[in-house]
Parts: sequence; C-alpha cells; structure tokens
Amino acid sequence: MAIVGIDLGTTNSLVATWTAEGPKLVPNALGDFLTPSVVSIIGGEAIVGRSAEEQLIARPDHAVAAFKRWMGTEKVTRLEGRSFRAEELSSLVLASLKRDAEAFLGEAIEEAVVSVPAYFNDLQRRATLNAAKLAGLKVERLVNEPTAAALAYGLGEVEEAEFLVFDLGGGTFDVSILDKYDDVMEVRATAGDNFLGGDDFRDALLTDICRRHAIERANLVGGEATRLVRFAEGLKIELSARQSVTYDIELAAKSISGTYERAEFEALVKPLLNRLRIPLERTISDARLDPGQLAQIVMVGGATRMPAVRALVGRLFGRLPLTHLNPDHLVALGAAVQVGLKTRDAALHDVVMTDVCPYTLGISAYHSGEGRKAGELVTVPIIERNSVVPISRSDSFVTISDRQERIDVEVYQGENLKPEGNVHLGTLSIPVPQSKAGRESIDVRFTYDVNGALEVEVRVISTNEVHRRVFRNHADLDDADLEARFEKLASLKIPPRDQAENKLLVARAERIYAESLGEKRERVAEALRSFTNAINDARNAHPERQREQFAQILDRFETDVFRDRD
Repeated sequence: MAIVGIDLGTTNSLVATWTAEGPKLVPNALGDFLTPSVVSIIGGEAIVGRSAEEQLIARPDHAVAAFKRWMGTEKVTRLEGRSFRAEELSSLVLASLKRDAEAFLGEAIEEAVVSVPAYFNDLQRRATLNAAKLAGLKVERLVNEPTAAALAYGLGEVEEAEFLVFDLGGGTFDVSILDKYDDVMEVRATAGDNFLGGDDFRDALLTDICRRHAIERANLVGGEATRLVRFAEGLKIELSARQSVTYDIELAAKSISGTYERAEFEALVKPLLNRLRIPLERTISDARLDPGQLAQIVMVGGATRMPAVRALVGRLFGRLPLTHLNPDHLVALGAAVQVGLKTRDAALHDVVMTDVCPYTLGISAYHSGEGRKAGELVTVPIIERNSVVPISRSDSFVTISDRQERIDVEVYQGENLKPEGNVHLGTLSIPVPQSKAGRESIDVRFTYDVNGALEVEVRVISTNEVHRRVFRNHADLDDADLEARFEKLASLKIPPRDQAENKLLVARAERIYAESLGEKRERVAEALRSFTNAINDARNAHPERQREQFAQILDRFETDVFRDRD
C-alpha cells in the first residue's frame, strides 16, 4: 500500500510519490499537476479543481475557494443549502488527490505526508489532520512547507549549511531558517503571516482597477464580481512577465481598457512588500544570525515569481535566490522526499528532521509587580517561540486570594501580552489546600515534542500532588462527530474521473455563457447543447473528437484581453 506526499495549498494542491528515480508528481484526471483548491456543489455532486474553478463565475453561489485561510476557525460557507467548514472542503480536495494517486499508481492509498505552513498554529494543524481523516487518509506527522522545499532542492544532502526558505503562496506567507549539520536538519527560526499571499497582491490591483473605471464591486451581479477577480489575477501574472500591459475587457455591460506599467503595480503593492519584511527580519533576529552566513535562499510558491518580491529578497540579502525549480511544485516534491525518508528508502541518506515551536506557549496569571501592570491578567511565556523541540521548561506560581480552593491553569499559544489575544488551548483545574494568599504554590512544566504534542504537568508543592494533560496536535474528531461528517460528505455524489474532461468543457462553456450577452450568448448555448447531446449519445464511438472540436469552438469565443503596449 503506497504512501504519498500532498501539498494542500490555498490556491492549488498537488500530490507526489517517491520512486526509485526520486520524487515524482502525480497528474490529475486532466493530465495537470496543479489541482485548483476550489470546490463546487451542483445537484448534490461535489466537483473539485478546474471545473469547480469555472463555476466561480458561472454559478458563484455554488463554488468556493481560498478556504484554507479559514482552517482552525468556526467559519462556514453554504453551498446548495448545506454548511461546510474549511476542513470538510479541504477533505474533498484531499480525496480528489487520493483518487488521482490511486489511478496513477494502481493501488490503494491510505496514508500521506501532508504539508502545512510553518506558521500554522495548533488549531490550524488539527483542522488539517481532521481534513485528512475525513478523506480517509492516515497522517502520522505533518511536514512544514519550508522543510519540504529544502528537501526538494536536495539541501538535506549537503554537509553543513544554513539557508533561508521564503514561502509565499496564494494565501499564506512564512519564512524559515534551517541549519544542516552532521545528519540533522534543524529549523532555527520561523515566522510568517497566515493572511498574506499572492491573492492580496491581486486584490490590490483589483481595487485600483475599480478606482480607475469607477466600478462599484457591490453593484456587480452574478459572476461579474468573480470575473473581475479572475481578470485582476491574469493582469498580475502578465505584469510579472512584461514591463507594460494593455488590457481591454467587457465588464458590467461596458468596455474598460487601459495600460498598466509594472512600476505602477509595484507602487500599489508597496504596503504588502513592507509586510513581507517583518517576518523576514523577525526570523533573522530570532535565529541570531548574520544574513551573510546564509548559504542559500530558496523561493517557494507561485507568488514568488513577481519581480518585486524577488527584488526585495535580493536587496535584503545581497544575492540571487534559488529559482531553477518550479516554485509551485517544490512543497509536493519535498513531501514525497519525506515519504522516502519515512519508508527508509536506501537511496536517501538518513536525515534527522528537527523543528521549532512556532508560537510561544504559556499560561495566564496575574502580574505581581508594582505600578500599572500590578494585578493585571497577562500571558506568562513558558516555552518561547522558535525554541528547538523537543523541549521542557517550567515556572512557579502562587495563589492570589485567601482560602483559595483551586488554581485554573489556562494554556495559551501566541505572542500577545493579553490572554484574549492568543489561542486558548485548554484548562487544567488544580485543587489546592486553603491557606493565605501566596502561601500555596504550583510548578507548571511544559514539554513540547516533535509531533506537536504539548504535555502540561502541574505539581502542587505542599502536597506533591501531580496533574497532567496532553494537548496533542492530532485530529480530534470524536467517533460520533466523525461519523456525522462522514455521512454528510458521503451523501455527495462524486463524478467518475473519466468524465473530468467533459465536465471541464461544460463548466467552461457555462462560464463563457455567463460572461456573454446577445448573439454571442445564443451561439454559446447552441454549441453547448450540441456537445451535451453528442457525449450523451450511447452510439458515439469517438467522444474525444467532439471534445476537441468543442474546445476549439470555446477557444474562438474567448479572446485574449491582454496585449503588449507596442
């Protein structure tokens, strides 16, 4: 039974396998390596990937994207009257990748190594594991995306070096410094922004387009709003390849046109570029490293193709980063290398992977000092961020009132001084003998391991009584909840893989129809009817011909809206 490596991305997801020749990407039913992380529900049928992406315009109320940003939250989206959490939507993407891998490898897939942003907190990691569980995948350990990228570049094979991984995807950004010595790959420091990615650069451009052409996004109906987003994404990509781009597009029943210079775009996104600097500088500081010591800088994620981003990194570090591998593929390939390490493939030199705790772990307590903070409830760090794991640290606390019967140890994760600004992981309620304030004390020990398990041990000093609780970074769905979610997802119909090309063409035609008006709309509808009749005809022995012809017709309906200025 095979194990695969999966990059579950905000914009696109990929699956790869470890082979005798090294890591190998697995194509989906359309022959593509990238599967858009988009889900649509139409007529009780769950569609994932490019077909679902087309539905964002044709039927925006039936499709959803970028849900990775909601992982670990209570946010839900409604599709066809049903509510879906981010982990449920992600499980549909994972299940689609699992089916692709099974078709490619010809055997069942029950286990995977799944990547997560290094800066994901405990709740987000649990949600990712829940998604894998719902997809029928066993995941023993998550791999951080920067670590996976380093493995893809073969940096695990170097003798000794320190390097930085700059990972800017569609929806998240993180940066890590890794240190390779002897047979150990150690993460020295990591930082990031879970709400900063290529989509934000696109949205800055989109906002300026609306300003230029006096477009009120709130007034756009149907799929027009989604079409505008798609247009802005295309324009952003073009500006990465050209210094100047002229555009012309029909939108909201009027034609809009103009020219963007790359310099204009870079001025628009300057605040976002400044946001990239903050995690970079924090990581360098936390690692106590001179940037000149870095042997390599690795760029990961499709958004790193933007010249402004590469220029920023070049200016900060005074060197060109590694870019010769496809930045979209790195994490999946590295996850597959991790599969090879996990299965102890003889072709790989065994490397011990160490990690850091990405967020500070502590408890809430009343400040005992003098002045303004005296008596204020604050977060007391016990394990600070970027501590190499495994690690164990302790601190002591005392009662604050006379005849106090118990101490509630509230466990938090985060960097905020105020407890409410951090992620609450749980509570231990510890009984103590009644006495005068400050007479009874407890020792609180935090132990954090490489699998993301936090053990909290509390010892009452006067009685020597010990209380323990383990906060595990694992899928925490109980059997009843798991069964309920399985039933909900099982009620959705999954289209056969051999229908993927047909469904994509139909979805594309529906999107073009939604974008069109008048005679063009009628011609699209007629072409779609003819294609649907042809592929539904049981006597049709060569459906591939109809697919090819229909694709050519759709190509003619679509025109390129971007042009070189000259």
